[in-house]
Amino acid sequence: MDKYFRLINREHPLPENYIPDNLTDIGLPFDALPGEQKRLLEEKTAYAVLELIARSRREGLNLYCISGYRSYKRQAELYEESRSAVSYVAPPGTSEHQSGLALDLSCPAARMELTEAFADTKEGIWLAAHAPLYGFILRYPKNKEQITGIPYEPWHIRYVTKPLASYLSMTGLTLEEYHAMENPVEIS
Repeated sequence: MDKYFRLINREHPLPENYIPDNLTDIGLPFDALPGEQKRLLEEKTAYAVLELIARSRREGLNLYCISGYRSYKRQAELYEESRSAVSYVAPPGTSEHQSGLALDLSCPAARMELTEAFADTKEGIWLAAHAPLYGFILRYPKNKEQITGIPYEPWHIRYVTKPLASYLSMTGLTLEEYHAMENPVEIS
């Protein structure tokens, strides 16, 4: 299956040794220092984000990248750290960040935090409406927690290509629901 369509979750984890091809830092506006691993994204994903952010800037918005690629090892560290916290962190191998296809975004109006309040900012509203035009879905939508297994995350986008993002956006399906279809629509 095409890597962009791949379902990554607790039932469909990535192998511990999985590292995406073509990880790159193309200089996107990150709330992270140069050289930090979380600035990396799979190349096609990075250029799609560049187009998305360029358009948002032309419209007077201030989207910033917070976290892109995360290795299996780094996810394991975060998972262990979170076990005593109230937050949700995916177990290692089950985070889309390991694929290089996922990105967390925020903005100054949300104090650059990953919080549900981001959804109500101008940037969050714009992202929800425009992400599919650039091949992204809001991966963990509101009221789909029972299906995705992940609480609502209006800041987390996943690159799935423009045709699939448009289809999922129009139908309201999650990636899990798409993969569960008996005869999924052929997207190309």
